Amino acid sequence: MFGDLMGMMGKLRETQQKIEETKIRLNSVLIDEQSTDGLLKVTLNANREIKSITVDDSLLQDKEQLEDYLVLVLNKAIAKATNVNEAELGAVAKEGMPDIPGLF
Repeated sequence: MFGDLMGMMGKLRETQQKIEETKIRLNSVLIDEQSTDGLLKVTLNANREIKSITVDDSLLQDKEQLEDYLVLVLNKAIAKATNVNEAELGAVAKEGMPDIPGLF
């Protein structure tokens, strides 16, 4: 019984280490998103950190339009980054979990 428990604890520590390594790797996975007309471009990493925003000069004339573009494009980029993040971390976590019927 204790051997199984110790083995499981070791496996969980190993999985936690792999999750941390995956989080570090996701810093270099870039997600690009842009408005349909290409006037606003955003780059995030898969950990949902904004890396760059490029705004066409024409958007600088209308503050409200720029704000709308930012909200739309950032939300799309964040959704994509979240999907990548959850898929990658979920795969690592599932791989490291003990085989418990009905868990996955």
